[in-house]
Amino acid sequence: MHAVSVGESISLLPLIGALAAERPDLAMLVTSGTRASAEVLARRLPAGAIHQYGPVDTPGAVARFLAHWRPAAGIIVESELWPNLILSARGAGVRLALVSARMTEKSAKAWGAQPSAVRAMLTSFDLVLPQDDGTRGRLESFGARIDGRLNLKRVGDPLPYDAADLARLKAQVGVRPVVVAASTHAGEEALIARATAGLGDNVLTIIVPRHPERGDEIARALAAWPLARRSAGRLIVRHPPLRYFGRVGRLWQPWG
Repeated sequence: MHAVSVGESISLLPLIGALAAERPDLAMLVTSGTRASAEVLARRLPAGAIHQYGPVDTPGAVARFLAHWRPAAGIIVESELWPNLILSARGAGVRLALVSARMTEKSAKAWGAQPSAVRAMLTSFDLVLPQDDGTRGRLESFGARIDGRLNLKRVGDPLPYDAADLARLKAQVGVRPVVVAASTHAGEEALIARATAGLGDNVLTIIVPRHPERGDEIARALAAWPLARRSAGRLIVRHPPLRYFGRVGRLWQPWG
């Protein structure tokens, strides 16, 4: 199975668990492309499933990967369309599935510059399950045969959490309204702070950056606002109003 990063890799876990229960004879290899996904999978993959980084999509690297692992089937998640991997696997007799498939309008326009290449990839799949009707139409326009619908991120158990930690956070938040900005990137946090500062002095803004290691950078960018940082052990408290360009702001940056 192949996924690009953390979210897509986590979405595979219910499928991996179901396969492990139904077919304990299977050896399952999960590949991804980021260190963060590798760390998550190292903690959460069931016994008997292993993680490796996916091969660079060159003919030589893919050939060595297939010769070493000799997969019988390959499951690719969302939008990971790599020509050498897909076409070489198909040529080696690997049965292929594209599940929880996603293709945005922007991606479809980009692939439109080389329609024969994307058609060759999509027609190599024995099973194609898009997330939504928009993706279905775009995939069909390139020649894919659609077999149903599936969004892996909407199945499976809720994400795990520390119940005691959650209870402490809920007590600190109280009944105040909360705005959550999730998976933010550089430059976005200050924009979010300005946008939410006028919502009232009882509103709590929670910023969850895409990359937790940016914590120091984000704290500096939001120095003008009252700020509590979870990784530093600071509590969420009710600060006196702080005027910023005539607005009231309160911020809590929980990760990093």
